[in-house]
Amino acid sequence: MLLLPPYSPELNPVENLWHYLRSHFLSNRKYEDYDALLAAGTDAYRKLTPEIIQSVCRCDYLERRAD
Repeated sequence: MLLLPPYSPELNPVENLWHYLRSHFLSNRKYEDYDALLAAGTDAYRKLTPEIIQSVCRCDYLERRAD
């Protein structure tokens, strides 16, 4: 088992996914209201494919070694 330090966002794969969503779909935009923001987040989430998630969240330290 590999334990992460108490605060280590760079080691948490989901942080990379949040960064991807913000940089590709959500940043530098103006939203009319909360509902528009929620709709943009929903649209961004729906554009994720298993391939994108695997690519963005891949971490070498989580891979099993072939012995």
